[in-house]
Amino acid sequence: MTVRKDSKGRMLRKGEYIRQSDGRYVYSFTDPFGNRAFIYDKDLAGLREKEKGLMRDQLDGLDVYARGKADLNTAFDRYIKTKCNLRDSTRNGYIYTYDHFVRDSFGLKKIADIKYSDVLHYYLHLLNDEEIALGTLDSVHCVIHPTLQLAVRDDIIRKNPSDGVMAEVSKNTSKSRGIRHALTKQQQKVFMEYVSEHPVYCHWWPVFTVLLGTGMRAGECLGLRWEDILYEDKVISVNHSIAYYPTKGTRSAMMRIHLPKTEAGIRTIPLLSSVKDAFDMIKDEQDEYGMVSPVLDGMTDFIFLNQYGNVINPQTVNRAIKRIVDSYNNEEVLNAKKERREAFILPHFTCHHLRHTFCTRLCEKISNLKIIQAIMGHKDIKTTMDIYAEATEEGKQAAFAELASELEDLF
Repeated sequence: MTVRKDSKGRMLRKGEYIRQSDGRYVYSFTDPFGNRAFIYDKDLAGLREKEKGLMRDQLDGLDVYARGKADLNTAFDRYIKTKCNLRDSTRNGYIYTYDHFVRDSFGLKKIADIKYSDVLHYYLHLLNDEEIALGTLDSVHCVIHPTLQLAVRDDIIRKNPSDGVMAEVSKNTSKSRGIRHALTKQQQKVFMEYVSEHPVYCHWWPVFTVLLGTGMRAGECLGLRWEDILYEDKVISVNHSIAYYPTKGTRSAMMRIHLPKTEAGIRTIPLLSSVKDAFDMIKDEQDEYGMVSPVLDGMTDFIFLNQYGNVINPQTVNRAIKRIVDSYNNEEVLNAKKERREAFILPHFTCHHLRHTFCTRLCEKISNLKIIQAIMGHKDIKTTMDIYAEATEEGKQAAFAELASELEDLF
């Protein structure tokens, strides 16, 4: 094998040579599309710096991306790397949504080839064929649109083909985003009484009491530690949350600690007497059975543990709610039939409905929206206002009816 050298005796690597016409150094390589390409420099050291840069670009997919030949998957992976300030929970939510709905299908399309009609047809496919909810489609759009917008800013494509698609979809579909309604006072009372008196489900009473008595998000509630309960001040400190993150390349997941969803999520919540009773019940049980809390990301002394001594998974609570509601409804149908009355059926709901329910009870008693916003940890006052408007609708109707009766005498 002949080793090639330059005029200074330096060995040339594979792909390097000196052009005879002007003595410039050349590196020859094959680009990702199978085409022969070249980079040049008058100095060997300078050429090799360019080779390093080329290697980095190829590893990052920049060369493919810059030519507009990258698929949407490459563009999304590039976009998500730019979002340095996202909470871990938010980042993982974006990645999960993209991987679940986009990566193996629409994500394979070349970004330069994507048209408005392509995005519209894909969204309609998700709605009509995959039967996802309109709210879920909003989440899909929230990862596709900014990905394509980054490509616009990078001058890879001229305009964003997803602009205006959601407005068109919303206008031409009969599906709604769905409104998360709170439990009524009667539904809340029936549910909690059923749980407290049931021989199998009674151990869930403290969890539901805390959720309904604080309005915390499930991850915030289940991540509570004993030091977060400030008994002397009669408040609960909400300063972190837990979430299950999928382990890359596997079907398993691991629990992690992270900050609350927003900065507003770091807050204190007044400690109700019923919530304190729930904590006391849990403390007595843990002391009796000698339960030892696990360590998660350097934190320990967690309040909500399962029978194996592990922190309770939020999804476990949602599954428990479904079992309890199904059990109650089945019993209620039979009892109502025996007693010849109409059955009082509970709707199916999740942990987040319990948060919404607490906020609704709060709105029914407090008119100061800023106080409600602070307790709930809402980043946007509009979220608080929307719940307040729904919660006070019944009172508004009653007030109008009273006004109508008074006006009758004036006509």
